[in-house]
Amino acid sequence: MLRAYRLPACLVLTLFLGLSATRSAAQSAGQHAAEVKAAIGEMIAETTKLGTPKLEGTVLFFGPTKINGNYALVDALKLKYKCTATFFAKKGDGFVRIATNVIKDDGSRAIGTQLDPNGPVIGPIKKGEPFYGVADILGKKYETGYEPVKNEAGEIIGVYYIGFRLD
Repeated sequence: MLRAYRLPACLVLTLFLGLSATRSAAQSAGQHAAEVKAAIGEMIAETTKLGTPKLEGTVLFFGPTKINGNYALVDALKLKYKCTATFFAKKGDGFVRIATNVIKDDGSRAIGTQLDPNGPVIGPIKKGEPFYGVADILGKKYETGYEPVKNEAGEIIGVYYIGFRLD
């Protein structure tokens, strides 16, 4: 036989507010999830059309197209999705920005800055896995997507990035 239990009103209110806050935080952390997926999908599709990725030193190519310093795709994605976009190339044990629309405080593009070696993104990327979630980009919080760029041999040679600033 089931018994009905009455919870004190203050406990019910506390539980409700706690669940609402949790639900709200989860929604805000994922408020751009569909846009991140769409933009990174387009980024990958457009580079796939160019050809197989390869790395020569720290110069990233898709087919014959050199990506270092080539802002056409990252700027087109910014225009279409209102997002930040970056290509990273592998450099040593880390990854460095080679084409980006991420802007530093001085107004210049964040070329040459590194993917945070201590942040939440580096672990999954080094395992060849994507990272989707909140990350710190040059001191500001973004909802992000990162996907590894792999060469023909399956080696990780770079990273695709899309982000939306969280205010």
